[in-house]
Amino acid sequence: MDEELRSLTLRLRQESGAVPAFERLVATDDVDALAGVLTEPGQQLWARELAAFRLGLARDRRAFEALVLLLNHRDPPRCASAAYALARLGDPRTARAAAALATNELRVAYAFHPVRLLVELRAPEAVPALITTLRRRLRPHDPYRRVALACVDGLGALGDARARPVLDEALAHPVLAEAAVRALGRIPKQR
Repeated sequence: MDEELRSLTLRLRQESGAVPAFERLVATDDVDALAGVLTEPGQQLWARELAAFRLGLARDRRAFEALVLLLNHRDPPRCASAAYALARLGDPRTARAAAALATNELRVAYAFHPVRLLVELRAPEAVPALITTLRRRLRPHDPYRRVALACVDGLGALGDARARPVLDEALAHPVLAEAAVRALGRIPKQR
């Protein structure tokens, strides 16, 4: 069993109280049954999350909307699971959705996992979204340092020269300086 699926299963088994419906969702290989959970009214959040995650791993695009909603959830483990499944789903809409979530200033507290997903996808939307998000985090007294660090690390991993100016700005921020030096070191020098 996939390690992320095992972790999700343990978390949701506890959340669900290990009811028979949970065990059926864990055991089924019927993607139509899983997709039905996403559209049936009255389904518990744990059931929707489990169904969407399993469909994502199966590369079934019916999971996309549910996974994007979970990627923007207030509960970090749900966001992490959604990001993992979205990265494996293979839906071309994923990068655009992750970029929209990462740059949404009203939901910046939940931008960490969308930022990391963008880096994993290495999509064309990644660098511009991370630059935008990081630039906003460089304001004085910004409380979202974890998001800023994810952007700095991600821009270093992506190695795109367009990130140099914002990473140079990040050097002036003590919390980000060390990570910015590492990130700048990963970007090839221009000739």
